[in-house]
Parts: sequence; C-alpha cells; structure tokens
Amino acid sequence: MKRPHFRFEDLEIWQLAKGLSVCFHKVADTLEQRKLYRYAEQIRAAGLSVPNNIAEGSGSFHSKEFQQFLNIARRSIFENASMLLVFEAMELLASKHADELLWQCDELSRKITNYIRSRQP
Repeated sequence: MKRPHFRFEDLEIWQLAKGLSVCFHKVADTLEQRKLYRYAEQIRAAGLSVPNNIAEGSGSFHSKEFQQFLNIARRSIFENASMLLVFEAMELLASKHADELLWQCDELSRKITNYIRSRQP
C-alpha cells in the first residue's frame, strides 16, 4: 500500500529544513557523548521546529496563517544559528562544521523569506 503524500513534502524549503534538522540531530548526538544533554535537547527541538512549522503551516487554509508558521520556522533557524555560534565559542563544535551549518541556515532563511514574498499579493 502506498503511503499518503503531503503537500509540504514538495516544498523545497521543507526538504532543506528536513536535511538541516538531521544535521542538528547529529550535532546533538555529539553533545550527548559529552554529557551535555540540555544543549542536545535544545538544538534538537529548535532543529525540528523548522520543518515542523513549515509542514504545519502548509496545512492551513489561509495564506496569512501559513506565513505566520513560516515566520516561526525562520525564527527557529536564527535560534539554531545562535546555538551554533555559542557552541563554537565554547569549543563544542569545530569552526569548519559550524561554518557549513551556518551557511545552510542562511540559505534556508533566505529561501523562506523569498517564499513568503512570492506568496504576498
């Protein structure tokens, strides 16, 4: 039996957010190995917030409501970026790895902004 297909799965921003969320989970796994459970929990939650808010908003009947969820997703990207910078400063994350993830955060943030703008009347 073929599984259902959801509208958000076709959105490039959701696909990128899903991939970034997986990266944040890998960072969290590394943090847990150092017994930094609270940090791991925080970056996992913020990382999942991005694709989840895009998905949840896509289920709305109203474009304004969808835009609100996209804004929350974008803000979660900034939360993740902040954590990456702090973890790097604490030497919990290598600068090269932080740079890669920060570039992905920047790209996704810009794509979400462009997506919102493209949907405005």
